[in-house]
Amino acid sequence: MIHLNDVKKRFRRPDGGWFDAVSDTSLSVSAGEIFGLIGFSGAGKSTLLRLINLLERPDAGAVIVDGQDLTQLSGAELRRARQNIGMVFQQFNLLANRTVAENVAFPLEIAGWKREAIRQRVAECLEIVGLTDRAGHYPAQLSGGQKQRVGIARALAPRPHVILADEPTSALDPKTTQSILECLRDINARFGVTIVIVTHEMGVIRSICHRAALLDAGRVVEVINVEAGRVDARSDLARSLLEAA
Repeated sequence: MIHLNDVKKRFRRPDGGWFDAVSDTSLSVSAGEIFGLIGFSGAGKSTLLRLINLLERPDAGAVIVDGQDLTQLSGAELRRARQNIGMVFQQFNLLANRTVAENVAFPLEIAGWKREAIRQRVAECLEIVGLTDRAGHYPAQLSGGQKQRVGIARALAPRPHVILADEPTSALDPKTTQSILECLRDINARFGVTIVIVTHEMGVIRSICHRAALLDAGRVVEVINVEAGRVDARSDLARSLLEAA
């Protein structure tokens, strides 16, 4: 479903030098997989995730999602391709002046869906995330976990093939974290959506992921298989993350 081929991303530092956030990285994620990106702060996890939907455009390399090289698409073609890639943010990024239902409807309005189709799809998505009774509420009236469920429903609304989740549980307490992970796991199982999740917590990897890439200084150090809560760590980084968990 996702192939990153020798992608690179650099940012200019305040002193005029360059910082390599992602360096010559290749990675493949299978259709229907829950794939984690984990590493310590500054490892390049979020930048790598944002390369997948070109929220950050790579300086080099190819980004192939569902058979399309996104780096070769025109602006209009890229906008259409992004409708197949949902995004869940760490800080929710909900529109404060819109209700829960209106937030979920937003990407469908942009995509040009008809009003009745939007109404039906919003109702479906709110049922999936367990927020039917909050449809008329505003974000300020919701808990953190409820806000993130709205974010998940919004990402799911256009029926994407891929959902990218950038630290979706880091602002939540442990109990709420588990409920959000269960929600993502359920969506993956029911609809076959490929999910890529950024986290700094090995517990999240153990709980939800099929495989995970360990990043350090913008490079993939190791790709680990996660089975029945057990992680077979080969690299020093993997062992450090396990010890920190």
